Amino acid sequence: MSTSSEQAGEFRPCAVIPTYDNPDTVRGVVEAVRAHLPVVLVDDGSGPAGREAVAGIGRDGLAHVHHREQNGGKGAGVTTGFEVASGLGYSHALQIDADGQHELGDIPTFLAAAREQPEALVLGAPIYDESAPKGRLVGRQITRFWTNIETYGRVIDDPMCGFRVYPLTPTLLAVADRCGKRMDFDIEIAVRLVWAGLPVLNLPTKVRYPEDGVSHFHMVRDNLRISWMHSKLVVGSWLRLLRPGS
Repeated sequence: MSTSSEQAGEFRPCAVIPTYDNPDTVRGVVEAVRAHLPVVLVDDGSGPAGREAVAGIGRDGLAHVHHREQNGGKGAGVTTGFEVASGLGYSHALQIDADGQHELGDIPTFLAAAREQPEALVLGAPIYDESAPKGRLVGRQITRFWTNIETYGRVIDDPMCGFRVYPLTPTLLAVADRCGKRMDFDIEIAVRLVWAGLPVLNLPTKVRYPEDGVSHFHMVRDNLRISWMHSKLVVGSWLRLLRPGS
C-alpha cells in the first residue's frame, strides 16, 4: 500500500537507526542526526543498559522509538525501521549505524542526492582511515568481487557500508522481507534492489572505527553467513541470465 507522501510525490525523509547494546554512543548519534531530519530508532532486543538508553531517548522526545522484544540481527532492526517509517508516512529512510562510525556531516549530501533522484538507492562509498581493521578491509574486497559478479558489473561500489538512503516503496519492503536479517542484510538488499531495477548512486563518505565502538560482527559466524548468501546470489544471477525478466 502506498503512503500518503508517495501519493503526493512529497520528499519526506527520516533516519532509521538500528541499535543493539550501544548505550555509550546511541544518544550522541541520535542528537547529531536529528539536527538534519527526524529519527526512527529501533532497539533490536538490547540488554538492560542499551534498552534504557533507547527508552531515555524516547522519553526526551529525541526520536520515534520502537523496541523489538528479541534480538533478530541488524537486518531485522533495519526492516522493522522501514515498516515503522513507512507507517509514519515518510518517503525515504536514511540508514545509519548507532556506533559512531559514519560521517554525519555528509547527511545533507546524501539527502540532496535522494531528493534529486528519489527512485534511486543512495549508497555510501567509504573512505577509511587508519582505524579500519585490516581483516575487515580484506573481507570487503572479497564481497565487492562477488557483488560485481552478481550485478553483472561494478554497479555497487561498496555493498557493506551501512550509511545509505532507501526510497520507502512497496518494492523496498517486499525485497527487505526476502533478505537475511543479520550482517548479510546490507549486502543482499543492495544486490536485490539492483535486480529490481533501482538505479544506484555511490557517494564517497569517511568511515572510522571508534576506539570505544561496539562491533557485533562475528568474524567466523558472519563470514560463513555472508559466504552462503553470496552462493545463493551468484546462482540467482545466473538464473536471471537464463530467464530474462525473472
